[in-house]
Amino acid sequence: MMNAMSAVQSTEKLNDAARWNAVVAHDRSADGLFVYAVRSTGVYCRPSCPSRRPRRDRVTFFETPADARTGGFRECRRCRPDGTPAPDPWIDKIRRACVYLSNVDGHPSLATLAARIGGSPYHLQRNFRRLVGVTPREYADACRLRKVKRRLRGGADVTGALFEAGYGSSSRFYERAAPKLGMTPSTYRRGGAGMHIRYTIVESALGRLLVASTSRGVCAVAMGSSDAELERALAREYPSATIAADRGVLAKWTNAILAYLDGRRPRLDLPLDVQATAFQWQVWQALAAIPYGETRTYRDVAAAIGRPRAVRAVARACATNPVALAIPCHRVVPADGSAGGYRWGAARKKMLLTTERRS
Repeated sequence: MMNAMSAVQSTEKLNDAARWNAVVAHDRSADGLFVYAVRSTGVYCRPSCPSRRPRRDRVTFFETPADARTGGFRECRRCRPDGTPAPDPWIDKIRRACVYLSNVDGHPSLATLAARIGGSPYHLQRNFRRLVGVTPREYADACRLRKVKRRLRGGADVTGALFEAGYGSSSRFYERAAPKLGMTPSTYRRGGAGMHIRYTIVESALGRLLVASTSRGVCAVAMGSSDAELERALAREYPSATIAADRGVLAKWTNAILAYLDGRRPRLDLPLDVQATAFQWQVWQALAAIPYGETRTYRDVAAAIGRPRAVRAVARACATNPVALAIPCHRVVPADGSAGGYRWGAARKKMLLTTERRS
């Protein structure tokens, strides 16, 4: 169990909005990070307390139960925040649900899954999202997509790969899963062969800037010290695609990015064509919601997506962001106040944050 000092250190990384979200969700993973007190009742509780949700204007947050007692509040008799929290009964259930969804053919309904592992469909949905970060349907879709990719890499024909992975029809696959491939299944099967990527490299305030796109949208935004370095990185990302320089077709998007870098455009709205897992999309959407000129810690982002303990996974999602600036991963910083690392260099990250704050 987290000791008092580590609880204080962790809580410093959570803002009040993230704490309130944890209370609203009765989030067990936030237990030990803080307690909340309700002025109308005079009691303090764990974030996971099953009591009726209080009004936000009556809630005060404390880092430890001792702080709440000093503030004149008493312990809740229902959730007992002074004691050791009871084991989460949903952890084992959700683990079994994940194993089942990874191996079952087809797409079981929420009711079928709930009947198999125990609990109501409502509570299964809520706790699955709380612990895994996505819904059972999204998790099952990701599992089936992995099966399709594995079969395609093994040389299977597209139709056979789709049906063997559990898709009832090709239309269902193209509706739900094909966009996450970032290319058609047949193109993926050939390692990206036949895929056409256009790119341009221009000078920017942060050195050489590469912008690349497919017919669907921007697939890469990268910064480096030389054109050759950026071109090699793009070729490694798409080894079998046809890649060609073409500044004209990318001029509009490139100019928008340059204006952003100069502080003349606070928001970038670019059409994107990037591959991502459901979790990565969650993180990247949270990054896009960080206001221009502000920053968040990795723990803030984890709490914002309902996964307060997934700090390392959030950091990995930031590090694998293929479209710098369009998905503003530079706005995520360590809790110690430093700029932290950045895929395109810590110096560039500091310059970006300085420009945004001035603007």
